[in-house]
Amino acid sequence: MFDRDVYVARRRTLMEKMSAGAGDNGIIVFLGNAEAPQNYRGNDYKFRQESSFLYYWGIDEPGFAAILDLDSGDECLFGDDVDIDDIIWMGPQESVASKAARVGANVSAPAADFDKAVLKARARGAKIHFLPTSRYYNTLKLSQLLGVTPEAVRKVESADRPLEDGIVYHASLELVKAVISMRLVKEQCEIDEIDKACEIGWLMHTEARNACRPGVPEQEIVGRMEGVTISKGWGVSFATILSQHGETLHNHRHDGIITPGNLLVIDAGAESNTHYASDFTRTLPCGGKFTPKQKDVYDIVADCNELAFRLAKPGVAYRDVHLAVAARMLDGLKGLGLVTGAVEDMVAEGIAGLFMPHGLGHNMGIDVHDMEDLGEDLVGYDDDQKRSPQLGLGSLRMARRLVPGHVITDEPGIYFVPALISKWKAEGTDKGMVNYQKLQSEYLDFGGIRLEDDLLITADGCRRLGSRRLPITSEDVEAAMLA
Repeated sequence: MFDRDVYVARRRTLMEKMSAGAGDNGIIVFLGNAEAPQNYRGNDYKFRQESSFLYYWGIDEPGFAAILDLDSGDECLFGDDVDIDDIIWMGPQESVASKAARVGANVSAPAADFDKAVLKARARGAKIHFLPTSRYYNTLKLSQLLGVTPEAVRKVESADRPLEDGIVYHASLELVKAVISMRLVKEQCEIDEIDKACEIGWLMHTEARNACRPGVPEQEIVGRMEGVTISKGWGVSFATILSQHGETLHNHRHDGIITPGNLLVIDAGAESNTHYASDFTRTLPCGGKFTPKQKDVYDIVADCNELAFRLAKPGVAYRDVHLAVAARMLDGLKGLGLVTGAVEDMVAEGIAGLFMPHGLGHNMGIDVHDMEDLGEDLVGYDDDQKRSPQLGLGSLRMARRLVPGHVITDEPGIYFVPALISKWKAEGTDKGMVNYQKLQSEYLDFGGIRLEDDLLITADGCRRLGSRRLPITSEDVEAAMLA
């Protein structure tokens, strides 16, 4: 938890953004997460607080909700004090009133009063602003309070377009945009936490590299990595991707044995104890040394990673950085005889999508894909930007013009996906620009390569987050593995 003044200032700023002056501006409701059973009540998944609740209220415990009254300015935290049964199992606990005081809320109340307050606001026709939900418990709770379907609760609409009875029953577009505008630009206290998460990420990836030896089960490496995250922070920031089948972008199977000649893609991150994330990817030669063919492709990806780092700075749209990386990638693949034609024509036709069917990066913060529960396009695109229909570019999660305080990932990759290659060949998608004969005779068993760093946009450029960088050049990776 940060200092009290951090949460007070955040809520004040949010209310200023949401208040349109005199009149009934309504209320903002926040639902924290509840415990979620794994298989029976009492045997729960590890608790993770809802990120926007954590951002504005700081309480990292289940069973809390809150309301901001945009007209009176009241800030109420709702939750229940423990009883003797709780104390027997959990020990004495801080009161809700004390927790409210620690985050600067001027009112606290029992959890049941949250329902009453929402129903009262609904009865008087007030605007009820809330964020789209990701957890089913919260979705169902709001749908019951508002008397609408769960699907309606998850729909984001402007408060200027209420339903027929005049009550807003959908997530507020105005609130979503206000929250995004605040959470996109990181405060120094947040940057410090992300640096901590990146330090844990460095340790977990170093553990993986040291463990990557022929004959070692992938599962053992994953276990050693995730042990680092628990011993140093909250745990992983997402399910670890570790696979010798890197052509599958999000391969979560860890049932292989490290085999010389293969490439091991490791995409993994950690959360600090305050839940801020890191997200790194490295690709390792399982025998300690790249083959000449692997090195040729690897060096292209490493060049693309460095190019994105050099280009990322205030005023530059990350969409343009993605396109510049696509051009560099295609130029390198052209040198290997895998594509043909003018690079600018290949970029325009989206040929890079065959080899990198994902975007260059995403926002990162309290969520590893920061705020994507609020709407990927709303988070990652400026109002005058539209998502591309092309494979690869169309998957770009962060296209915005960069400003100081943005935290983004830089993760180019090259993959040889047999099914996608066959599909493009059959459909003529490449317009004669891809050398399928060479691809299918020499690269179908290659796998994939991805290299990812986390960047903070600064006043005059960017810096890589964390105090030290994982080896990334092919020469440095080989030296580290053979040390």
